[in-house]
Amino acid sequence: MKIAVSSYSFQRLINSGDENQLSIIKLASELGFEGIEYITLMPHNGYSKKDYAKLLKDEADKYNLPITSYAVSANFSDENIREELENAKKEVDIACVLGAKVMRHDVMMVNPPFPSFPLVLPRIADACREVTEYAAGKGIATTVENHGYFFQDSIRMEQLYAAVNHANFGLLVDIGNFLCADEDPVLAVSRLASYAKLVHAKDLHIKSGSDPNPGDCFFKTRGGNYIRGAIIGHGNVPVKRCMEILKFSGYDGYLVLEFEGMEDVLQALKISIANLRTCVY
Repeated sequence: MKIAVSSYSFQRLINSGDENQLSIIKLASELGFEGIEYITLMPHNGYSKKDYAKLLKDEADKYNLPITSYAVSANFSDENIREELENAKKEVDIACVLGAKVMRHDVMMVNPPFPSFPLVLPRIADACREVTEYAAGKGIATTVENHGYFFQDSIRMEQLYAAVNHANFGLLVDIGNFLCADEDPVLAVSRLASYAKLVHAKDLHIKSGSDPNPGDCFFKTRGGNYIRGAIIGHGNVPVKRCMEILKFSGYDGYLVLEFEGMEDVLQALKISIANLRTCVY
């Protein structure tokens, strides 16, 4: 397994204006990553999204840093589903320009109270199937990630995978995000490992919801506990066990490191990639 990094790991530096989605390619290479994932593109200097994607691809090629994957938002739960589907297909075209072989799209962005899962599953599965059929013609696999509270725990993700039932469709297994649904990552990864087309390596600190609110940078899980991003190896996610499960399942794709913590970004990424290597090799 090779270790890549998500552009989201640099988001604080991008938001501050210190870096942008183009300049982080050099940083990722210097930090020793073997690939980079992009979330929804943020063109600057008047670039169109397509031209910006080409610029990123050329820069990544210069540093011999494959663009492993592309992650975009989508919401197939509302009345604008046709518009959402067409937008998702346009993002597949952007993934082609980037040279990414895997695209992750969201499926639902809803807040409590949640709708009935069995009632919305067929509609969501049909939408995912339509997108993956389009992407298959472009040579790009599509995935859904376990995040967003509603499609987050492993049983629901497995049910979605089975309902879509398409060879080009799989899951992006984020080993940390299961904690957002108060689920044991070891149990969850062992359930979904064989369906993974991509993996996010992430760590999180977790505190009981029975304790006082720990304050800034923590947010609540679906069950009311508190979590925040962590340097890999510093938090509560059993990263090594999850890596062992993935290897045992035969997964040999990229591990995309995603850092969401409050520490200095570059220092956190240096420590995280070193700690993740000890879990993999």
